[in-house]
Amino acid sequence: MKKALVLLLCLITIISSVFAQGAKEEVDTNQPITLEFWTHEDDARQALEERYIAEFQELHPNVTVNVTRQSAEKLRELVQTAFAAGEGPSFFNLPIENEFQYIEAGRVAPADYETLGFKDAKDLLNAYADGMIDAVYYDGDIYGLPLETTNWSIFLNKKVFRDAGLDPEKDYPKTWEDMVEVSKKIIIRDGDIIQRRGFDFRYSYELTYFVPMVEQLGGALSESEGCVNKDAWVKALTFMQNWGPQGENLGNPTLTAARKLFNKDNNDIAMCNTGLYQEARILSDNPNFYNSGEWMVVPYPVFENAVKDVAGCYYAHFYMVNADASAAEQKMAWELIKYMLLTPGHAEEYLTNVGLIQPTKALLESDTYASMPYSDVFKNDFARAHITYYGKGATAIQSAINSAIKQVMLQGADPAAAYDALQKNVMEILAD
Repeated sequence: MKKALVLLLCLITIISSVFAQGAKEEVDTNQPITLEFWTHEDDARQALEERYIAEFQELHPNVTVNVTRQSAEKLRELVQTAFAAGEGPSFFNLPIENEFQYIEAGRVAPADYETLGFKDAKDLLNAYADGMIDAVYYDGDIYGLPLETTNWSIFLNKKVFRDAGLDPEKDYPKTWEDMVEVSKKIIIRDGDIIQRRGFDFRYSYELTYFVPMVEQLGGALSESEGCVNKDAWVKALTFMQNWGPQGENLGNPTLTAARKLFNKDNNDIAMCNTGLYQEARILSDNPNFYNSGEWMVVPYPVFENAVKDVAGCYYAHFYMVNADASAAEQKMAWELIKYMLLTPGHAEEYLTNVGLIQPTKALLESDTYASMPYSDVFKNDFARAHITYYGKGATAIQSAINSAIKQVMLQGADPAAAYDALQKNVMEILAD
């Protein structure tokens, strides 16, 4: 009798707990809700998203959406500071190498599959191309949806090539050694002051452009061993030193970013390293240049003695929801993310209006994607690429690599010594 009573009390407790839990899951989304949405600047995307947000607020008049837009680097700092103070936004996006730490720390909420229209994590994974959202799949849950998944190839101005006596269709660089020789023919200087460059790198994005160069030479960046294969890293750092003012003086981190100059078509840059989104920006900034047929996209180069054919890494910006936001705020944040990204036709608009790839199977197999200029180049480079390093200390490691590159390029540091200091720094970051 006593045992039966105890069992009955346990059963009542379990049932009460289940009902209480069910009650907690009932979220009132009809109350006034304010969503703080933080994102990086992009004029073309802003125009599109302002329309989406206005439409969403018409459907949900109780929801107010406050948007904060910052430069990519400023946004990274802003999000980090806000979360440290316990005042993060309702939802936000950053590159995965800057975001993954928030997943590991439990600061962002797993996807609300029901709100998004999926059965579970497996169903959501299946909607995207293989591997494209694996970076946010953690302990059996998905923690974000991709605003964009981007790889970089080489944009080329045909007029600048011809002005230097080169045939853009035949003489575009296939190797990094070609890039040096072609740039030496294109460059114009006034003394040591560069007035026209053949090409220059995306300094401060070393995980995306430089680590693949190291990998081509047999090196790697490892979460457990740091900068693997000293010889490969030293060769890559030596190449950068030779590129800069201590060597051939073809470019350096102090100059205006090549990507920012390219669209102007002012005969001051021949090539830049950027993504498919650049096409929409050319069209917006300089329609005459876009429609002239005087630009093209070519594959990411490799070293002549490469031991591995690796293109530039692809990276992704994921929308993530603050785990500390109220249940109603979280639910409506996922509702808005769903409206922006998953409404039929929106992925196509992001692609054609902004040049951003949301890697659903449906989009990548669509005629819309196939019809984008040079989409085949990007598709082939995707096949040669992998996602950028986003593990332990990714942000700090990228900064450390950037410092090593600046030391060899601008200060004349010995590449081997720069590697030793870099490896020590990276191992300390990984151990912290």
